[in-house]
Amino acid sequence: MIPDLPDDIDQIKGFLATDEAEALYRHAREAGALGPVLEIGSYCGKSTIYLGLACRDNGGSVFALDHHRGSEEHQQGEFFHDPELFDAGEGVVDTFREFRRNIRRAGLDDIVVPVVAGSEAAARHWRTPLGMVFIDGGHSLDAALTDYRCWEPHLLRGGILAIHDIFEDAHAGGQAPHAVYRMAQASGLFEDLGVVNSLGLLRRL
Repeated sequence: MIPDLPDDIDQIKGFLATDEAEALYRHAREAGALGPVLEIGSYCGKSTIYLGLACRDNGGSVFALDHHRGSEEHQQGEFFHDPELFDAGEGVVDTFREFRRNIRRAGLDDIVVPVVAGSEAAARHWRTPLGMVFIDGGHSLDAALTDYRCWEPHLLRGGILAIHDIFEDAHAGGQAPHAVYRMAQASGLFEDLGVVNSLGLLRRL
């Protein structure tokens, strides 16, 4: 059982299975002792809460990186579009208000540091070594490769690389995260820790 997990965690918008969430929490508790955790693709903060609770246990921090305009599949007319997260006045998806509310209600404002930007912009002058990188951003091949190439170099030895939505079968989900996971496996930089549901886990050698 995860201490202080909000009672309404299952009602928070997101795409994270319970076993994946527990694995994130467990690895973030360990890796967060090495350095901060970086999450790429925070959406409404469901996974961020698990990471934040883990980092609170070890005095760490979570950098929650997201432009909060939604991935390709969240746009109008797409399968995962949520009208409640669409700002009609601006004509764009905006998940940041929902994210901030969920983080505040979870009591994690002092642990979670929102970074409202894209991967390339945020990584351009990044200098902080990371204990864990969780890739769960855009699922196009270009977006997934950008996330990996921007942030893998900042991962400390012994740190954890977690990649969400890994599906071998194209009918089950997009193939870009799976391709990046296979690239990381083949790089010789990581020890393979296996897959929990659709969450791939590797440790930096």
